Amino acid sequence: MQGRVLVAYASNAGSTADVARAVGEELTRAGAQVDVRPIADVAAIEPGAYDAVVVGAPMIVGWKRDALAFVERNRAALAKAPLAFFATAMTLTESDEPIPDGVAVTVDPKLAKHPRNEERLGFKERFTTLDHYLGPILKSAGAARPASVAFFRGKLDFRRLKFFQMVFVMLVVGAQPGDYRNWDAIRGWARELPARLSLA
Repeated sequence: MQGRVLVAYASNAGSTADVARAVGEELTRAGAQVDVRPIADVAAIEPGAYDAVVVGAPMIVGWKRDALAFVERNRAALAKAPLAFFATAMTLTESDEPIPDGVAVTVDPKLAKHPRNEERLGFKERFTTLDHYLGPILKSAGAARPASVAFFRGKLDFRRLKFFQMVFVMLVVGAQPGDYRNWDAIRGWARELPARLSLA
């Protein structure tokens, strides 16, 4: 594998930054020249500066706003390079929603949960479906279509959340504190990226 890859990330408390570094390590092992950088440190992506781009962020009342803004701001450049997204979350409710054509979605098996009633999702479950997570991400990208999108279980530390974030996670998501990151799933997805991003 050859090529220069940007792994840009937003992180609320550092755990998504760890995931971004793990993705970068796997891409480096595959032979890529990888820049792993916080979104805040990337003012703009120049078209042609990278052979592929990976953007990651946690789900905090939706994909972190910094990541959505970054993707929207860089649509032109992202539309000209192979692109992948990842998100960390505490839960994802399985449903029968169709996946948009051309987008390969990977869901950490430790993240996905069956709904209590497959005929009718509960109030909390509707906020954690794939469509609810993925829709705004794809909307922010516009014509920049990702070749791969992954959702991984994350880490939750209430001490690192703002008050409204903590209330949302407790009352709506119903997540429990702890480190649930599935490194096998994360690194496995990263090892598949060269082929998905046409860099192999």
